[in-house]
Amino acid sequence: MYKIPLKHPQSSVSVYAAQCDNCRKWRVVSSQEEFEEIRSKIEEEPFICSRKPQVTCDDPADIEYDATRTWVIDKPNLPKTPTGFRRSLVLRRDYSKIDVYYITPLGKKVRTKNEVAAFLKANPAYEGTVSPEEFSFTVPKIMEDTIPDDILLKKSSESGSNKKKLKTMRTEGQE
Repeated sequence: MYKIPLKHPQSSVSVYAAQCDNCRKWRVVSSQEEFEEIRSKIEEEPFICSRKPQVTCDDPADIEYDATRTWVIDKPNLPKTPTGFRRSLVLRRDYSKIDVYYITPLGKKVRTKNEVAAFLKANPAYEGTVSPEEFSFTVPKIMEDTIPDDILLKKSSESGSNKKKLKTMRTEGQE
């Protein structure tokens, strides 16, 4: 439901987007907070174009799903990030995985629920207001058809992955 910038694979997500349940067009979402609100309730309240002011399914898509950037799709119904914390995603240089971590209100990076629990125990002011269960370290799915070809070529030659080789050959055959 959002994309990672192509030129800076280690930077934060550059644009958040949600797909309309009716017309399947992608709509840009104005902030991470709004995106997380949509994602947290997507199964009971599917996103539709008219949720955005003055937008209908008749309007052109805000953004097209294509390989001009790398897209990653989050799982539905993940909890919203607790107030004061920030969820961060880092795409590994080889595009093999995305690492999920949270930045605490004190600036500490936590990578697991155990680290969240340790932070809360060490900082009692937060312990009663938030629980480790409110944090999701579930990684988004990297959409392979949007990974840059040069990364796919490098990966297939390094790993010998038949799946990657097939995708690379398929892409080359289409040109």
